[in-house]
Amino acid sequence: MQRTSFSQFKCPAARALDSVGDWWSILILRDAFQGLSRFDDFQKSLGVAPNILTRRLKHLTDQGLFERRLYRQRPARYEYRLTDKGRDFFPVLMTLFSWGSRHIPEEDLAYLLGDSASGEARETVLVDARTGQEMTPENTSLLAGPAADDEVHARIARMRAWYLGIDA
Repeated sequence: MQRTSFSQFKCPAARALDSVGDWWSILILRDAFQGLSRFDDFQKSLGVAPNILTRRLKHLTDQGLFERRLYRQRPARYEYRLTDKGRDFFPVLMTLFSWGSRHIPEEDLAYLLGDSASGEARETVLVDARTGQEMTPENTSLLAGPAADDEVHARIARMRAWYLGIDA
């Protein structure tokens, strides 16, 4: 089944989803942040069919999240290393992990986030890099970007009116 491409959508979230792909891709990225880089290691960790893993690794490489490197000549074997774009996915993964942790019964939590040096538990919060203010649905809205057209401006106006409780 062919999935829908979001590559031409105006929304950065939709385009990011197009870049990442699907849940297998997110789990592959999760494993890469835990040090896995080889096909066999990903397959063992995830239990995913080889053809699916092959497609996901190719997609992540084509999208610039992984760089494929030859590590053995005969037979040819490759490893997949995170690029800068791939490493930039880390906060997304940590936010998803934290959200999941908050909504899974405590007795089912096998993993927690922790400080690598101290071993102390960590909790994530999304903050504005400039001000340090926590970002919430109540204090965050969309603004028009450089490529915004009339449709985008109208959508933002509708969202702002809704937020302010004005009939638009």
